[in-house]
Amino acid sequence: MGELKIASYADAEPNRRRGGELRVVLGPKTAGATTGFLGVLTLQPGEFVSEHYHPYSEEFLYVTRGELTARVDGASYVLYEGEGLVVPKNARHRVENHTGDPAEAVFHLCPLAPRPELGHVDTEELPAPAEAQPAVGAP
Repeated sequence: MGELKIASYADAEPNRRRGGELRVVLGPKTAGATTGFLGVLTLQPGEFVSEHYHPYSEEFLYVTRGELTARVDGASYVLYEGEGLVVPKNARHRVENHTGDPAEAVFHLCPLAPRPELGHVDTEELPAPAEAQPAVGAP
C-alpha cells in the first residue's frame, strides 16, 4: 500500500455547470480512488442540480445542513439535516433547495463508470452549460 493522500474541500474545484456547487473531494484525481468518489453539494435558496441519471452508479446523498428535496423518478423526498437516501442506478433524479437558507449535502457514487463521460447522463437543460467543467457524474 502506498502513501495515503489527504484531500481538502478547499482544494476541490467547484463545478457549477449542473447547478449549485459540487466539489469532488475524494475521487480518482484527488485521492487515487478506484471504486467511487465522494463530494459536497451546496445549494443556495432556489438553486437545484438538474435532472440526470447514472447508468453505472448508485448515489448516496446525506444532508449535513439545511433541507433539500430530492426528486427521484418523479417522486419527491424531503430530506432534513441528518437524513439521507440512496438513488438507484438509472433512476432519474434532481436535487432542489426550496427553503430560504443554504443547504449542504455529502454525496458518494459507486462503482465508477468505465470512463468518466459515461457516468452521468443529463435529462434536462443545464443551468450553466457554458461553464466548461469535466464530467464528474455527480448528483
